[in-house]
Amino acid sequence: MNPHNHPPITCPVPILGFCAYGSGIGKTTLLVSLIPVLTRRRLRISVIKHAHHSFDIDHPGKDSYRLRESGAVQMLLGSRHRWALMTELSRIPNNPPEPGLDELLPHIDTSLIDLVIVEGFKHAAIPKIEVFRPSLNKPLLANEDSHIIAIASDGAVASQLPVLNLNDAEEIAAFILAWMQAQSATAKQCSAL
Repeated sequence: MNPHNHPPITCPVPILGFCAYGSGIGKTTLLVSLIPVLTRRRLRISVIKHAHHSFDIDHPGKDSYRLRESGAVQMLLGSRHRWALMTELSRIPNNPPEPGLDELLPHIDTSLIDLVIVEGFKHAAIPKIEVFRPSLNKPLLANEDSHIIAIASDGAVASQLPVLNLNDAEEIAAFILAWMQAQSATAKQCSAL
């Protein structure tokens, strides 16, 4: 699938993807170390993660699980600490296709955040940082995807793009903050025209 054929995705706050050639390369591990660094720098973050399989956020025996399993199309579980909405797409007639990022993004309340981080959705037309491990001998997505703005790697990479140390969350956070500032400055210039 050619990432250039996807329409650009717009969002009222900056949106930044993390992609890799496949799974098991370290996207989630990177984000688990990066998000605390960004939140210490006072960024409020939402994450959208692509799952390649059926998944569950509830457990058998819990009331919400039992209600959802009884046939509900949607199950919203809420408390004063958090809320979660599960939608069973398999129960909708004609079982809709897997949702794209453009379909999931409107469910994020951007008034609560400063940045949306997307894990996966490697073909989405959004700015992305590629997670790359040269030792795995996988192709570099940045060679084919003009939406990739940097590469986070644990080894040397021949690229015109910035190459960030995959094991240095502080360095990657500094890059993201600088990128966000540049995005903000560009938006202000465009609105002044």
